[in-house]
Amino acid sequence: MNREDTGRRTLVHGSSFAAVDAAGDITGARGTAPDGLFVRDARHLSRWQLTVDGRVPQVLAPAAGSGTLRSVLSPHGSRTEPPAYTLFREQAVVDGSFVETVRLLSNRQGPLTVRLALTVDADFSDQFELRADHRTYSKPGAVRGRELTEDGALEFRYRRGDWQARTAVTAEPAPDAVEETGTGARRLVWRLDCEPGGGAEVTLRVRALGNGGLTPPVVPDSPREAARLLAEEAADYTEGVALAAGWPELGAACARGLADLAALQVPAAGPDGEPLRVPAAGAPWFQTLLGRDALFTSLFLLPYRPEPAAATLAALAAAQATEETAARVAQPGKIVHEVRHGELAHFGQVPFGRYYGSVDATPLFLVLLGAYTERTGDRTAARRLEKQARAAVTWMLDHGGLTSRGYLVHRADEGGLAHQNWRDTPGAICAADGTRPSGPVLTAGAQGYAYDALRRTARLSRQVWDDPVYADLLDQTATDLRDRFQRDFWMPEHSFPALALDEDGRRLDALASDAGHLLWSGLLDKEWGESVGRRLLAPDFFSGWGVRTLAAGQAAYHPLAYHRGAVWPHDNALLALGLARYGLHDEALRLAHGLTEAAAHEDHRLPEVLAGYERTRHPLPVAAPYACVRESRSAAAPLALLTAVGVG
Repeated sequence: MNREDTGRRTLVHGSSFAAVDAAGDITGARGTAPDGLFVRDARHLSRWQLTVDGRVPQVLAPAAGSGTLRSVLSPHGSRTEPPAYTLFREQAVVDGSFVETVRLLSNRQGPLTVRLALTVDADFSDQFELRADHRTYSKPGAVRGRELTEDGALEFRYRRGDWQARTAVTAEPAPDAVEETGTGARRLVWRLDCEPGGGAEVTLRVRALGNGGLTPPVVPDSPREAARLLAEEAADYTEGVALAAGWPELGAACARGLADLAALQVPAAGPDGEPLRVPAAGAPWFQTLLGRDALFTSLFLLPYRPEPAAATLAALAAAQATEETAARVAQPGKIVHEVRHGELAHFGQVPFGRYYGSVDATPLFLVLLGAYTERTGDRTAARRLEKQARAAVTWMLDHGGLTSRGYLVHRADEGGLAHQNWRDTPGAICAADGTRPSGPVLTAGAQGYAYDALRRTARLSRQVWDDPVYADLLDQTATDLRDRFQRDFWMPEHSFPALALDEDGRRLDALASDAGHLLWSGLLDKEWGESVGRRLLAPDFFSGWGVRTLAAGQAAYHPLAYHRGAVWPHDNALLALGLARYGLHDEALRLAHGLTEAAAHEDHRLPEVLAGYERTRHPLPVAAPYACVRESRSAAAPLALLTAVGVG
């Protein structure tokens, strides 16, 4: 059973996603997983509810599918009086649009007439209003409108100052009536006459127009046409990638991941305004550019598909901070963490329009720039982005803390994230007993990224920029960082690095999977790296599906806590690459087997995060609550496993 079968069903493409229930309906109810059609952070459909003859039909087959969702409904019947008709719904999303076909099939031998009705509304809520914290935001001057246009479309409008959005609904055939409901929603009504054993069909098309002057979307003629377009797009994205013929299950996971990534591309702009497509972080909450996520995704894809890396580098260079802005945690040279397009971001009511609350996106930008140049031999990006790369190095040395503190440092951001590394939830950075630091934090993983960034940028400086003096400076800075780290972070009693240091230099002694990131970055000496790699595959770390974020048995451990015991595929992908780097090939293979077998239970798709329960306790992987249903880093993780194990 797919893990979505007990909750929302989700269709994703580009900057858009639709979340519907088992019947294919959108109710507008608030909760931990609100439904609707969302485009660029705004909800363009908040009601989409089907009734027949005034009643809600029952679900015979719940919505299921990949490129399209299909469900089967009928009126309530009995053994002695079976339903008079059956409804077949098919739905699809193509960026900025939603299309549905409803087919009614008569089960009677005589004529049949039914009243089909669809209640439609668009509240244009911002995603941040619909999250679990249920915050409310003032919207002075907001104006809403609903009207039937001259071309027969039902159009919902919203405007607040210079921010506006529209949703247009058309139907074929046109409804016989459009009724007001008293709530602002509208009810489209059809009288459908069916011959004995015959049927009728209604096709509905939704066009979402958001703020920002994007090209109006082209709505497919039907869900099947949408599915064809999406399949072609996925095939293009997969073309030319060798998919582990010697390991079919891993090959299937790679193919699934590439197909998901094809749908997760969102628009962005480069330094000269050129249009780009970059990996979004994931649906439902992060269908937008997140610096760290796009960088990891592009790094995993790089040996097989380098185009996302080139686009990600250009988009992040264009969004690089050039001045200090406290509300956005921005400083010159810093790489953006999150880019949002919704109403609340537009008016500064949330800081995420361009939010720079990440300590690690900046070094990872340099890592990707160096890796892309080395892998492809193409020096164009390194030359074009030299100014941005040098600014990123300067940020690490100055604002980042390498010069003053010897390490990259972050602190909690009021109104933003609790932590600015990949473990960004409250309590994610802690000691083994759960004690949390109260001030600035120096996380181990970020120091590994900084080390790798300095080394790779030094090579660019010698080989591309012809600046050996700068290269020597960066190499020496990297060497000093490595020496300090192994002195300050290493815990001899555990033969393992600390998760972090607090502001006074005390070690936060939790045994955490971030040590695997140090293997990937090459920060540890060979002997220590080999020891750490083997330790990460011990039973308290390795669940059988993957390595937990915290080793079991520590007071801070919880198998369902996102960053204190759960299993993240992208975290494990970095670990697998690190194991291979240190020559621990058997361990890398064991890890790859666990993740690949977990994916096989989910139609070869790796979820964002799995619970940390031991595999011996339950024969199936358990999805962690509130995880993204599509996530770019997890989608790309099988490609990283393929690189790590070297299976052709």
